[in-house]
Amino acid sequence: MSVLFAALRRNKRTVPARPAPGAPLAEAAEVHVRLGEREVLAGIGLTVRAGEVLALVGPNGAGKSTLLAALSADLPVSSGVVRIDGRPVGDWSAPELALRRAVLPQSAALAFPFPVEDVVRMGRAPWAGTALADADEEAVASAMAATEVTDFAARPFSALSGGERARVALARVLAQRAPLLLLDEPTAALDLRHQELVLRICRERAAAGDGVVVVLHDLGLAAAYADRVAVLHDGRIAADGPPSEVFEDGLLSRVYRQPVEVLPHPRTGAPLVVPVRGGHRADAREETVPRYGTATTA
Repeated sequence: MSVLFAALRRNKRTVPARPAPGAPLAEAAEVHVRLGEREVLAGIGLTVRAGEVLALVGPNGAGKSTLLAALSADLPVSSGVVRIDGRPVGDWSAPELALRRAVLPQSAALAFPFPVEDVVRMGRAPWAGTALADADEEAVASAMAATEVTDFAARPFSALSGGERARVALARVLAQRAPLLLLDEPTAALDLRHQELVLRICRERAAAGDGVVVVLHDLGLAAAYADRVAVLHDGRIAADGPPSEVFEDGLLSRVYRQPVEVLPHPRTGAPLVVPVRGGHRADAREETVPRYGTATTA
């Protein structure tokens, strides 16, 4: 790790300016991605703006993680354009991209038993040799405190539970302090308390002016914490807008092929998505759900 930091120090880079509120941080324009014979993304258009939490939701295989990987420049697109900070991703070097976006993959694995604090400190590598390198210690400590991993800072990453590893991986991303966070299923391995903790962190980062894109399977979390949701299905965006407008019975029932009811929370008014369950009632409801057709946007 010291070799990496030394190399980055020799390569002086300019710190990007903080984005203006509402500025586009990432854009996908007519993006197609093919993996083998399958078209996984089919003409995606999406903009991620500073100051918002954008949740990507949809059934398994809809293209959520593929879209996140394309937006992060970790996966090349077959056609179309992905821009970060106003420039096509291919125009940025890897160190320049690392100053502008931080990525949390679905799973975190390390070949060596690094202590937790060292794993989090890896998030500071892009800033070596910049004017903000002096903030390393504060950034690491703040990220560990936010994700509640400070108490096991000295433990080897390999000795942690799945949920603890997920929080440490998120702490690394937070320590990076890029203005665009791209998080792939950050709540999947977490208990109820830490799911809420992660989404509150997302809201705090958006309130501070960052843009956050988060892949979620829990529609309740998306409804409670996201400013916008993009519902993906078959590689297309079926709807894009505020949860209160996008989450409705017909759309979600078609996309998930499962009858649902969308009800307002009795106290907050946020949409609650409830599967229709129970024998004949579910069967009867499913017969009324039309086949999924042309994608629409809200």
